[in-house]
Amino acid sequence: MSESLESAPPARPKHDPFAALRQTSFVLYSLNRIGATIGMAMMQAILAWHVYDVSGSVLNLGFLGLVRFGPSLAMSMIGGAVADTYDRRMVMIASRSVPFAGAALLAVATTGGWVTVPLIFTLSAMMGIAMAFEGPARVALLPAIVKPETFENAVTVSNTMQKLAQTTGPALAGGIIALAGPGASYMAFCVVTLISIPPLLFLRYKHDSSGRKGVSIAAIKEGISFVARRQVLLGAMTLDMFAVIFGGAEALLPVYAADILHTGPAGYGILRTAMQVGAFAMSFVMVMRRPVRQTGRALIYTVIVYGIFTIVFGLARDYMLAIVVYALIGAADQVSVVMRQTTIQLSTPDALRGRVSSVNQVFVGASSQIGAMRAGFVAAVTGATFAVVSGGIGAIVVAALIAWRMPQLFNYEIPRYDPDHEPPAEAGGDGAPPGAAVGTGASGPGDGNPDAPAAPPGRR
Repeated sequence: MSESLESAPPARPKHDPFAALRQTSFVLYSLNRIGATIGMAMMQAILAWHVYDVSGSVLNLGFLGLVRFGPSLAMSMIGGAVADTYDRRMVMIASRSVPFAGAALLAVATTGGWVTVPLIFTLSAMMGIAMAFEGPARVALLPAIVKPETFENAVTVSNTMQKLAQTTGPALAGGIIALAGPGASYMAFCVVTLISIPPLLFLRYKHDSSGRKGVSIAAIKEGISFVARRQVLLGAMTLDMFAVIFGGAEALLPVYAADILHTGPAGYGILRTAMQVGAFAMSFVMVMRRPVRQTGRALIYTVIVYGIFTIVFGLARDYMLAIVVYALIGAADQVSVVMRQTTIQLSTPDALRGRVSSVNQVFVGASSQIGAMRAGFVAAVTGATFAVVSGGIGAIVVAALIAWRMPQLFNYEIPRYDPDHEPPAEAGGDGAPPGAAVGTGASGPGDGNPDAPAAPPGRR
């Protein structure tokens, strides 16, 4: 009797939904992230309003997005190499100084009456370049400052806070513009940016520069090659990219609100909000439940569900049904985001996380732009309903193809971590990820399998 009790497996520890928030480093990271996200959401809203207010041109609004997206996309790979070479906190702070300086200049120009559209475009392009450096550094920093067993919880909590901040920023910007004008709103952005910096300075993080190649063409190629040779990484990024390209219905919401559901501007606003409500609700569910270990399988199944809900939304003719289904699309998208980020970050060694994050940033940025173009073009030729429904079918087909052709992603599981024992070893100097692939039949990087996932480093 005693022997059977001794051999029984230990009870699973109780799930702690606030595990990430109990870590000081994550709290400081989150405070910085909330401030920075509110600030950048403010800036995007201010710039769009100001460009239209100065020029009265709808076309200039399109150019505003282009001048910000183009330079950011072009510099992303360099930004990833910088994030892997230098202290990621300092990279983030230096990157934030560019929009701060740009906003200060725009505040002076607006107050002085000499602001022009070319000046706004030029500073917007510089801000886009700065974000190409800030993004990879920010994403790569998170897994290095939290305990590995709490990483999924940290990603979920961080995304929830980010969505709240993204909602708060435009409302704050609009209120300040209404009360005091664009010049004051630029100054408010500067204040929010300054407030967001101190938490990063107090965050405990030790940058390990040993064995890193620095910022070079070879380092950039190494990051691209690392992604290209690993099914887990390439599959997760490709799946997300094509799901957004095919399944994104957001670009056609004005058409659905005005011509299909006949709800007008008020209904359009509620419809857009429904997706965020669904994402928020799912965020809280994911925080309260245990982390998903089979993240690869969950990612693929979630994209299939996302595609099914997209088809239902495309066929919907009842306004209330459309709201519910679009909220479910937001919920599925939130699960996909968390599963993708967890899979990518936990299957990449710390020395390469910046460059891998920059590759993912290129995939995400390109898919958003291409997806909006695809939806608009197909809708113009065949109609909005066919564009949305065919997109949902396309997302399902892509998920099925990737599950078939990239089985290591489908079978990927995050490693088990025992907090009572020493955390897994760091990646070696050759850049190969440590740890073993779970559920893929691989025994680790030493057996020549390039797809063996990495165990993340312990808390620094």
